[in-house]
Amino acid sequence: MLRQRILRGLIFLLWLVTTAANVQAQNSRASSSASYFERGNEWLAKGELDRAIADYDLAIAFNARAAVYNNRGIAKQRKGDLAGALSDYNRAIELNPRYADGLINRGLFHAEHSDLNAAISDFNKAIEVNPHDTKIYNNRGKARALAGDYAGAIADYTQAIRLDSRNARAWSNRGGMRYNAGELDAALADLNQALKLDPHLAEALSNRANVRADKGDPDGSLADLDRAITLDPRQAAFYTNRGRVWLIKGGLAQALSDLNYALELYPRSAEAWATRGYAWGAKGDFDRAIADYDQALRLKPRWADGYGNRGLVRLMQGKLAEAEADFARCRALGGTLTPEIDRLLLEMKQMKHDQNHKEVI
Repeated sequence: MLRQRILRGLIFLLWLVTTAANVQAQNSRASSSASYFERGNEWLAKGELDRAIADYDLAIAFNARAAVYNNRGIAKQRKGDLAGALSDYNRAIELNPRYADGLINRGLFHAEHSDLNAAISDFNKAIEVNPHDTKIYNNRGKARALAGDYAGAIADYTQAIRLDSRNARAWSNRGGMRYNAGELDAALADLNQALKLDPHLAEALSNRANVRADKGDPDGSLADLDRAITLDPRQAAFYTNRGRVWLIKGGLAQALSDLNYALELYPRSAEAWATRGYAWGAKGDFDRAIADYDQALRLKPRWADGYGNRGLVRLMQGKLAEAEADFARCRALGGTLTPEIDRLLLEMKQMKHDQNHKEVI
């Protein structure tokens, strides 16, 4: 009897020791995971992507958590491993479907790679998790803008401003959307407010430059763009915008210089290719103009204005059938042609008809 009681006591003690060892091992693994995660974050902040990924790998080996997969996804995306980045964002969200940071980063990934419906879906879910986070509304606004939903984008930026009226970026984004919607005075008011809150916000200066150019103030526009480029000299869009203003002022050489540099910085900018195409057309180099518009439309195949502008160059080349095909595509995509283009098209048709008639006679 005594022996059995001693044996049971030993078993109980052994169970306690085993349980304590398991708890200690779990705590040790969690502690190791946290240490590698923190060091990975430090490497990520320094731009040491390979070291960051190595530490995140170790953190995951000890304790797989959504935050670690998310941050490893960021490192992989910056390194150019797009498939690996998306896989990590997906895994983070599988582990925690209400992980807002993972949803935001996957949404940004989708937006950057033109999967706008997927991006907006992720931002919608992130807003359900955290409806008071202004950056989510800003990001969804950008995705909606890229999808051509200017009203939806303006609504998102307005909500971001309601949540934080001192958010200069939201004011700038809404000003940019109001410019796209043709609301020049409202756009200017928003952009002035953005720059009042943050005089060094280069994006707001570039957006205001667009408004000033369209309101007939190219010199004010150039001043804003010069300052924007001083603040952030690696933004291709700023050079594209300044190239457009130089075209308004008739400075073809300056325009081409800016547009060449914009394409050097970001060769996937359809706007830069199209604006340079316009510059070549203004210079009378129609073959180069067409080549640039072709590239712009390869990058942005549903761009109505791109087809309209290429059609105009083809009209100037005397290629009537090709011009008409571009104009038809422009209209099919919801674009409009100016009365002057319609008049030119009619004149060209009449000239061709007269020429054919003369040849028959």
